[in-house]
Amino acid sequence: MKKILLPTDFSDQAEYALKVAASLAKQNDATIYLMHMLEMPSHFLSGDTNLNVPEQLLFMKIAHERFEKTMAQDFMKDINVEITVETHKAFDGITQAIRQHEIDLVVMGSSGASGLKEMFIGSNTEKVVRTADAPVLVIKNQIEDFTVANFVFASDFSEDQKLVFEQAIDFANSFHAKLHLLFVNTPNRFVTTEAAQKKMDAFIEEFEELGDHELHIYNDNKIETGILNFSRAINADLIGMSTHGRQGLAHFFNGSISEDLVNHSLRPVITFKI
Repeated sequence: MKKILLPTDFSDQAEYALKVAASLAKQNDATIYLMHMLEMPSHFLSGDTNLNVPEQLLFMKIAHERFEKTMAQDFMKDINVEITVETHKAFDGITQAIRQHEIDLVVMGSSGASGLKEMFIGSNTEKVVRTADAPVLVIKNQIEDFTVANFVFASDFSEDQKLVFEQAIDFANSFHAKLHLLFVNTPNRFVTTEAAQKKMDAFIEEFEELGDHELHIYNDNKIETGILNFSRAINADLIGMSTHGRQGLAHFFNGSISEDLVNHSLRPVITFKI
C-alpha cells in the first residue's frame, strides 16, 4: 500500500474515507493521490474553443481552495500528498488514475443506495468496486482510528478465488488481523457442512503465509445477509470479498453481492477484482 488513491467530492463521506486513507498512509509510509473530478458544464468538455475561460478558472479556483482547507486539517500532517483536479467524468477519471499511477489501493466514501436508485442509477463507488484493477476500500462512517482486528473474508472458495485470497492475506497481515474465512450456505445453493468444510480445508492448504484464522460455515437465506449477520455477530472491523467485474446486461441480470454489500453494510468493505 505505497500508493493510495482517494477521489473526493468534499462531502462528509469523502472526508471519512480520507481520514482512513491518512491513517493507512502513515502506517505504510504511502503517498495519497487526492483527486477531485470537477463537474464542469457540458460545453467545457465538448472541445468548443469558444469557452468562457474566466468561468472555467473560477471552478478550478474553488476546487483548490477546498483542497487547501482539506490539507490544513491535523490528520493530514506529515503525509505525502499529490493533488489533481480533473475534468473527466468521475468514473473515467478514477479508472484512468488507477492505471496511470499504478495505484495499490483505492479508498472511497459512500452513502449507499437502496430501492430504485440502487437498481437503475448506481453510484461511481459501485462502478469502481465492480471494475477497478486495484482493491477498493469503501468507508461509510467516521472512524477515528482505523485498525483491523477481525477481518471477514467471504468466498465460495472456488479455484478462481485463490489470487484474490493472496491479496486478502496480505491486507490482513499488514494489520496483524485475525482472518475469518466465511462460507455462507443458502437454501438455493445448499451444501452439507462436511462438503463445505472439505472444500475450505483444500482451498487454504497451499497458503503458507496464512496467519491467525478461523473457518466458518454460516446458514442464511441469502449470501449478502449471511455475510452481514455473521460480521455483526463477531463485531468485524472489515468485510472483504471478490468481484467479477461484470458489466452491461450480464451485470444487470446477475447482480453483484459485493456491490450490495457496499450499499448496505455500515462496516468498511474491501473488494478485490478477479
